Amino acid sequence: MAAPDRDGEHRRTFPAFPPRDSGADGIADTWWGNAWVTALEEGALDAARLARGRAYAQRGHVDAITVTPGLVLAYVRGSRPRPYRVQVRLRTFSDTEWDRFLDAAADRPGHIAALLDKVMPQSLADCGVPLLPGPRDLAPRCSCPDSGHPCKHAAALCYATARLLDADPFVLLLLRGRGEREVVDDLSRRSAARAARDTRPGPLPGVRATEVL
Repeated sequence: MAAPDRDGEHRRTFPAFPPRDSGADGIADTWWGNAWVTALEEGALDAARLARGRAYAQRGHVDAITVTPGLVLAYVRGSRPRPYRVQVRLRTFSDTEWDRFLDAAADRPGHIAALLDKVMPQSLADCGVPLLPGPRDLAPRCSCPDSGHPCKHAAALCYATARLLDADPFVLLLLRGRGEREVVDDLSRRSAARAARDTRPGPLPGVRATEVL
C-alpha cells in the first residue's frame, strides 16, 4: 500500500487500493482487521448487499480514503458514471476511556514496541474499553438512493477500511479520536513515569518513611 498523505495529526488520506485477486481467501489478514469485518457483517441486514460491496472493494472501486476522528470518508464507484459519497462513523473515546486504554498499553513495554511495528496486541482489546467496534457500532451513510444497512457502496468502504487497519492499526486509534504521534508521545510519558516509580528506592530497613523525607 502506498504511503498516506499526512494532512495533519487528525486527518490522513490513503490512496485507493488496486484491484485484488478475486481468489484471495479474505479481505483482512490480521485479527483486528477481521474484527472490523465481523462487526460489519454481523450488523448487516442483507447478505447480498455485503457480497456486492465486497466485490466492489476487491475490484478497486473505492477511491482514496480519508480518516479523521470518528469518520471514514471515500467516493465509491458503482454501476453509474458518477461515484457516490460514502461515510462510516464510529464513536470516539472519552478522555476516561483514553486514560484506561493508554494505561493498559503502557503497562507492558512490548505493547509500545508492537504498536510501533504496526501490530495491535490482542490483549489491548480486553483492557476495558471498546477498542474494536461491535455489530451495531458502525454507522454508514451513502449518497445513493438505496436505504439498505449498509448499501453495497458503504459495505465496500468498510471492507477497504479493514485493509487499512491491517496495514496500520493507528488508523483505528485515529478513528477513536487520537493521532499516531499523540498516542506515541503519551505512551512514552506514561512508560517513563511508570519506570521512575518502579526504580524509586524504598525506605531503609528499620527507618520510618517520614524520617527519610
